[in-house]
Amino acid sequence: MKRKFITAAMLGAAFVFLSCGRASTGSATESSATEGELTWTFEENPLVRHMYTADPSARVWADGRLYVYPSQDKKPAFGCDMMDEYHVFSTDDMINWIDHGKILAAADVPWGVDIMMGDNKDRKATFMWAPDCAYKDGKYYFYFPHPYGPTWNDTWRIGVAVSDKPESGFAVLDTTLIGLPEKGEIDPNIFIDDDGQAYFYYGGGGRCFGAKLKDNMIEIDGELQQMEGLVDFHEATWLFKRNGIYYLTYSDNYELETAEGRMPRNRMCYAMSDNPFGPWEYKGIYMDVTNSHTNHGSVVEYKGQWYAFYHNSELSFQNGEFNDWFRSVCFDKLYFNEDGTIQMVQQTKGNTNMQK
Repeated sequence: MKRKFITAAMLGAAFVFLSCGRASTGSATESSATEGELTWTFEENPLVRHMYTADPSARVWADGRLYVYPSQDKKPAFGCDMMDEYHVFSTDDMINWIDHGKILAAADVPWGVDIMMGDNKDRKATFMWAPDCAYKDGKYYFYFPHPYGPTWNDTWRIGVAVSDKPESGFAVLDTTLIGLPEKGEIDPNIFIDDDGQAYFYYGGGGRCFGAKLKDNMIEIDGELQQMEGLVDFHEATWLFKRNGIYYLTYSDNYELETAEGRMPRNRMCYAMSDNPFGPWEYKGIYMDVTNSHTNHGSVVEYKGQWYAFYHNSELSFQNGEFNDWFRSVCFDKLYFNEDGTIQMVQQTKGNTNMQK
């Protein structure tokens, strides 16, 4: 694959002052509209059925479409080691969807290195985990975690790729997000407030941090601040705002009692604040466990309806190859109480998600 990247200096010069089988219902078919794209009609969860996807970041852009930026699970299933590329999906009605194709792969990362796992020298890990995307001043910024190597869990960096379009053309910077510590975290999330100020969040292993971003969107502005008040934080930070209130959602460390013993089963939790840095007031769980070890979600409003995007491992079960690490993106409607708290999301199958 031809490696595509640009330098941070080139970005500054160009944009000065800018600021994770079977034939099934809803399967994808080749699109006749644009070469290389796939289209399908959503009929039931899981949303994406032609590949295994996880960690959905849902965004609504000015073109009126809702875009989902997930990670992608790959075979063989070694936990999340082999995740090596990202696709992007979009819709304008929550029913008819497009897979715009691959937008980024591990081979495109100029600062990435080969990471060999254990004694298996043929097992080269790639670790392209949960991403996010943001828009500012005519540019789309795609943020992704990736180890700097040669070890992985203590060398996380946040990469940035930039494009003029939300679904293609992303070029990876030759430097990682500036201003983060060498031993970083995962799960980047970008929140842009009503006044245009961009904020960066990430976290893992029980800690969540946030900071302002400079207008160039590739540099932290000031010091990272640890988010206080979160209960049993695991990972999967997501910020959104509604009626002047900030919401921080995340996955917890819950373990489910099974016949085989205690199994990790993330629940999705949330906290509320009147400040994007908190302190946060924990409000509880808004989504119960799925049939996957992990969960990672995003919350978005689209055409007057709020949605919770998340993942489970249902598609692998339906395909006859159940594996916790073959995950599948889903979405369901999300509702608020009068006091702004979030009602428990009902995980559904069938066409109850379709907009009428």
